[in-house]
Amino acid sequence: MPITITPDKIKFCYQSKTWQYDFDEIKELTILKKKKTYYLENGAFMLTTAIAYYCMIFSNLPDLYYIIPALLCYTFIIILRFYKPVEFVYFVLVRDVYEKEMKTKIALKDRIVIGKQIDQYLELQFERNIKKTA
Repeated sequence: MPITITPDKIKFCYQSKTWQYDFDEIKELTILKKKKTYYLENGAFMLTTAIAYYCMIFSNLPDLYYIIPALLCYTFIIILRFYKPVEFVYFVLVRDVYEKEMKTKIALKDRIVIGKQIDQYLELQFERNIKKTA
């Protein structure tokens, strides 16, 4: 269990990242979902297309000398792009009252467990706030 909740503290220990806060120090604790970017694959696709157009327009090469390598490059780029169908990257985000922000990247398989633990923390925080105001 990555998050340990005690009556007055929250401790997070995931891979090499660890932190510990009091209940009153945490301003926000959530899971952040970011869409994965494909800059390398998109750049390689644009470069391959530019080289193929250059060879098609400005060179005297026969068609097969630049079409076959271009098709092989496109195939390789598509394999790189769709090898891992993971569309999102997940982080645990902690903001404290001192305006310090910590992001920890988590694996897809651990997202559900950590999400349930964060829900437990939020329920406990809600109960503590109700006891303070009552």
